Amino acid sequence: MSEIVKFTIDGKECQGKKGQLIVDAAADNGVYIPVLCHMRDLIPAGSCRICTTKVNGRYMAACTTPVDEGTVVENDTPELLDIRKAIVEMLFVEGNHFCPSCEKSGNCDLQALGYKYQMMAPRFPYAFERRELEASTPKIFLEKNRCIFCKRCVRVIKDDQGRSVFAFKGRGKTLQINIDKKLAANLSDEMAKKAMDICPVGAILRKEVGFVEPIGTKKYDHKPIGSDLKNIYQ
Repeated sequence: MSEIVKFTIDGKECQGKKGQLIVDAAADNGVYIPVLCHMRDLIPAGSCRICTTKVNGRYMAACTTPVDEGTVVENDTPELLDIRKAIVEMLFVEGNHFCPSCEKSGNCDLQALGYKYQMMAPRFPYAFERRELEASTPKIFLEKNRCIFCKRCVRVIKDDQGRSVFAFKGRGKTLQINIDKKLAANLSDEMAKKAMDICPVGAILRKEVGFVEPIGTKKYDHKPIGSDLKNIYQ
């Protein structure tokens, strides 16, 4: 049986399993910590840092830091909210995100966080990167200009032998998400849809079904991100 520990988030007394990641323990206690790269039960990547919190006085990623007895977490402070807003702004200017024309609008976690943190004009200059599009596979369209390098697809979408369908290529400014065309050619409809659904932005799209959900019926059209803690990782 897992050891139960007590910890606090912004003064709220909480309980969790010793070693449980802070972001998961927080959700279990009704506290929302934003995530873009994290998914429950996956090995954490810690790549987006949107979940940055103060843990015992130090800045830590809540998706890679476990709780322990007496852990003190700061989550909802003006300083941390501005850090998160800055991260959202950087993600917007680093890629090419034009929400009105994106198939994922209304289902996009990055867009929803932009609304949550009231992003208007980013404080950073736009990079206007131009990355090649990949549309040669039967079921998946890969819009590399929207990728935020969260690694969800790399960690989740695998074939029957455990080989990743997606992978990163390059480093730094040249980093891009790529797709294995041979493996992608054998993707089932279910896995292709899953790839689109787990992407927090509009980088992975199912061909011919991008606008199947009408405007006004999508995930964040009526409820803000974080309002449904049971489904924050989908």
